[in-house]
Amino acid sequence: MPTQLIKSPAGLLRAAAAGVDPVGFFHRHATGPSPLVLTFPGLGEVKFFGTADAARDILTMPAAQCEAPTPNPIEPVVGPGSLILLSGEQHHRERSLLLPAFHGDRVKKYSGIIASATCEEIRNVRPGDSIAVRQLAVAVTLHIAIRVVFSVAEPDRRAMYTEAITALMRANTAPLMLVPALRRELGGHGPWARLLRLRDDLDRLLSDDMDSRARGGLAGADMLDVLLSATDDCGRGRKGQGMHDQLRTLLAAGHETTATSMVWALYHIYRDEKLRQRVADEVTQANTPAEMVALPYLGAVIKEALRMHPPVPIVLRRLTEPLTVGGVDCAAGDVVGIALYALHFNPDIWTDPNLFRPERFLDSRISPFEFAPFGGGHRRCIGAAFANSELSIAIATIMKTLELRMPARDRTRPAPRGVARGIAVAPAREVALDVIDRY
Repeated sequence: MPTQLIKSPAGLLRAAAAGVDPVGFFHRHATGPSPLVLTFPGLGEVKFFGTADAARDILTMPAAQCEAPTPNPIEPVVGPGSLILLSGEQHHRERSLLLPAFHGDRVKKYSGIIASATCEEIRNVRPGDSIAVRQLAVAVTLHIAIRVVFSVAEPDRRAMYTEAITALMRANTAPLMLVPALRRELGGHGPWARLLRLRDDLDRLLSDDMDSRARGGLAGADMLDVLLSATDDCGRGRKGQGMHDQLRTLLAAGHETTATSMVWALYHIYRDEKLRQRVADEVTQANTPAEMVALPYLGAVIKEALRMHPPVPIVLRRLTEPLTVGGVDCAAGDVVGIALYALHFNPDIWTDPNLFRPERFLDSRISPFEFAPFGGGHRRCIGAAFANSELSIAIATIMKTLELRMPARDRTRPAPRGVARGIAVAPAREVALDVIDRY
């Protein structure tokens, strides 16, 4: 089968184009069964696929047959010991230590925190205000992350975390993410040295809370307690810098992707009055966070937002053994990936893929190889269930508390383009909602 090969330096330019406009790029180029090959600095060539057959081959391959490709754009923030970057036995061990924090019963216990954190972030909103949705979504998800991981409810302490995390995320600029060769300290000066200083600032906060928790005993009330007390199959716990890397992953990476998904979901809800009314009618029937999570139409809206706007648009694996992917023979050492914008808009899978139609998730059962916003297989996002609960509860809480409307000019103009914002793909323009009343 032929391969659309884009070689350096043209391949680097096209890879940059994919980063600037991932939706448009993969719509234009990844339309058939042949892989699209792009070249990325430090990573080399990546074969991208957009079919369900290829997704099945990639997501079901055994753990021993692949590894996480590095360097990774998020590595400067999360650190080399993050679950996202580990492979083999290290990945299996860290995942087993993290899993108890995301067990279904524990995720249910976090639901009250999600609702109360959302209420707190919108308590000062008044009729006549205009809400910048991305700003609100980031505030809500970061508040939730800090509360769920550390039980930090005190505003001053939470503000310290918020400032440290926000500064670190902003310091991981596009050049540092995309060009690993720039990750040099230069005698303690420059963007990379500044990022490392900010990472150290956050780590000091993490160490203080870990030390305090260890002295006071573990109550098991939040994720930190679970992570500190977790042991692997051999009865060993986690030590050293690895704990900091996992906590930074939970705090930094988790909140930004969920915030972006919340922005897109709210955009589509308030852009279409009929859709908004249907969600609003359903939300009024939910009186508890558990009932919010179970709302079928709201759940379908969130899934459709994730289909059209997956926050992280690619799923990558580096092969350690030869593998046939979608009928294409790939060698050991090759990096293969799923282009989610190609998969999620593939007309062979989705009817009218450019239309926002939540009913598609109510009308039929969707294969995990057709819809993969959280990846899949042994590397599926460990926080997927928590993220879905968080989105449902936060959106339902906002809609039960505030009567919002999108300005008429924004309802009629074309949808914003998706562009890279940090580690996620967010709307190119700010989404604003007018506050009509409080319920």
